[in-house]
Amino acid sequence: MSLFPDERLVVAISSRALFNFEEENRIFESGDAKAYMALQLQRLEQPAKPGIAFSLIKKLLAFNDTTTQRVEVVILSRNDPVSGMRIFRSGLANQIHLERGVFTQGRSPFRYLRPLGAHLFLSANAEDVREALAAGFPAARVLVESVLAGTNYPDEVRIAFDGDAVLFSDEAERVFQKEGLSAFQQHELHKALQPLPEGPFKPLLTALHRLQAAGTAGMKIRTALVTARSAPAHERAIRTLMQWDIRVDEAMFLGGLPKGEFLREFEPDFFFDDQTRHVDQAARHVPAGHVAGGITNPGG
Repeated sequence: MSLFPDERLVVAISSRALFNFEEENRIFESGDAKAYMALQLQRLEQPAKPGIAFSLIKKLLAFNDTTTQRVEVVILSRNDPVSGMRIFRSGLANQIHLERGVFTQGRSPFRYLRPLGAHLFLSANAEDVREALAAGFPAARVLVESVLAGTNYPDEVRIAFDGDAVLFSDEAERVFQKEGLSAFQQHELHKALQPLPEGPFKPLLTALHRLQAAGTAGMKIRTALVTARSAPAHERAIRTLMQWDIRVDEAMFLGGLPKGEFLREFEPDFFFDDQTRHVDQAARHVPAGHVAGGITNPGG
């Protein structure tokens, strides 16, 4: 039997995040809707190639079996319903199980996240991601220029998270941005025993923790915290995770070192960060997404 919907991990994803539709998207962005639909119909029998988030989605779906659905993936797209036919066919050809899809023909689709019960929204559209984050959903803009995920860990879903403004709130980051590193370190040392408030991706980490606990013989989850924090500010981050009763498998306190090469060694299927410079650098090595919230982003 299937789990109840609120016990499943529900991932809403745009077509460009899941598949490589960059050539088609150039026509879509030009405003020629008829030409775009014509091209998609022309290529209806031509499965799209994997996109940046493909590996993440494929591995998450491996947690399902013939008796239990632990993960559901829903297409949430600005595409038109006609183009949706190719997306579903591409899913079938690539062994990505898709049953549900919402196609809004150019309009923002984020308002459908709530009725879908989504735990994560991945899109290549920056505006949709900002609106989803503002509405309280974990969301990231997929950098379509990222490299594809590696193949060295076929039996592990590997996900890396930044800390402040992603897993945690941007409370401490605000101190750093306004008063500098020394004030930040003192602030975090003083509050070491006080858990950080939740950030936008804490619900996703909780859902992944629950999914891992449910277990499956064929697939595991390995998570990493990859943060610019260093000692003594590391302690508050660790204690916060302990307070949440959530374990991460690896923690990297890099003290400002570039994250990209560390991520290259970890080989995540996806990495989430709120700062564009970190995401851009990471995208040279791994699939990456920008979490456009917090003080480091306009309007954050």
